[in-house]
Amino acid sequence: MPTKKPRNPDHVRRPNAPLADNEAISEHLKHLLSPAIYAQSAYYRSLGLRDRVLNLTLMVAAILTLIWRQVPSVGELTRMLEQEELLWGKTVRISQQALSQRFLSFPSELFERVFHDLLPLLRSRWDVREKRPLPAAVKYARNHFENIWIADGSTLEALFRKLDSLSDVPQGKLAGKICTVIDLLTRLPVQVWFHTNPLAHDTNFLDDLINIASAKTLLVLDRGFYDFGFFLRLIAKQVNFITRIKSNAAFDVERILSYDYTFRDRVIFFNTEDKHQKILRLRLIEVKQGKTWYAYITSVLDPQILPPYVVADLYARRWRIEEAFNTAKRLLRLSYLWTGSINGVKLQVWATPVILRSFNRPCRCCC
Repeated sequence: MPTKKPRNPDHVRRPNAPLADNEAISEHLKHLLSPAIYAQSAYYRSLGLRDRVLNLTLMVAAILTLIWRQVPSVGELTRMLEQEELLWGKTVRISQQALSQRFLSFPSELFERVFHDLLPLLRSRWDVREKRPLPAAVKYARNHFENIWIADGSTLEALFRKLDSLSDVPQGKLAGKICTVIDLLTRLPVQVWFHTNPLAHDTNFLDDLINIASAKTLLVLDRGFYDFGFFLRLIAKQVNFITRIKSNAAFDVERILSYDYTFRDRVIFFNTEDKHQKILRLRLIEVKQGKTWYAYITSVLDPQILPPYVVADLYARRWRIEEAFNTAKRLLRLSYLWTGSINGVKLQVWATPVILRSFNRPCRCCC
């Protein structure tokens, strides 16, 4: 009996009509984003850009509408611009070709600046918001660290295109690599970086992480950031980290801190290849869940600061935040990129977190 070929939900055919406007959402977006957008006017003019028909405010409104109302094509967006007042924009008659070309040239850094201007406001709102009690592991770690951040890299895939000017670009082209740093407490982005090479390794972002991390920061890292030189630089800045150890890692045990049938906590060290010199001392925590042992390494050598089960719980929350972002991506149908141009990719990279952070309170499932 023939079996059905499994389908990637990212490839499912999209609806041919945009979502209906929602007055409450539109008003919320206008109230929250208008100050940050108008604050970019001087920078917009400094780039030598004119207040033409497709100016700063109208293009920002068009791009945000394209995402949150899930507009299926630039042709449909052109029709909407002519018939509807999108957010703070006025109705305007423009050709589809002109709009497509504008998407290729509209500076993506304007959205990046809006994103960064929005973060302090979102953090201040989080500070005054009534919050649920923190999980025990997060509360414990917060007593010893000023920041608890999660870093993760992801490859972007351009599955479809909405710009006629890019009709000759092969479908399915990988569109680059992003690295995102999330605050574990607020679930707000701290920083987002974009690399044009989709095959770039996560280690390309190590210098960026070093530059933004300050003393008393705890980084929860994907194994893609596994690099001894990087670990040593973090330790030199008094920045601590948790990550998974490689399955083929070679190390020596310096001392055993504690162990029983469900966990093992040891201080280990890594040597140079000739084993004549110790280059890195870390803690290895192994926790048994069911029949499987999970191994983590951390630069925090004192188990009173990070007990074994706190280390395991914090790392598990990295996965829960990925699940929350995956859910949000599915709900907004943001599973693919709508253009193969680098500028268009950057526009969506920066517009997407603006939309996600504007729509919802941080997801409770990550708490």
